Amino acid sequence: MSEPGLVTQGLELMVFGMGTVFVFLTMLVFVTGFMSKLVNKYAPEEVIVPVAAKKKRSQPQGVDPQLLKVLSAAVKEHRARQK
Repeated sequence: MSEPGLVTQGLELMVFGMGTVFVFLTMLVFVTGFMSKLVNKYAPEEVIVPVAAKKKRSQPQGVDPQLLKVLSAAVKEHRARQK
C-alpha cells in the first residue's frame, strides 16, 4: 500500500475544513433564529406612541433664567473671539 500523495492529503484537509465551517455556520443560523424567537417571546419590543402635540420649548424646565442669560452671553463672546 502506498502512502497518499501530498496533493491528496491537502484535498482531504480542505474538504474536512470546509465541511466543518459549513456545519458551524449552519448551526449558527439556526441557533440565531431560535434566540430571536425566544427574545421576541419573553421580551417583546416596546411600542413607542408619538406625542400628538409637541410642547413649546421656550425654556428647558429646571434651568434658572439668570443662568441661561449668562451662558448665552458667554457663548456669544466665545464665538465673537473665534472670528
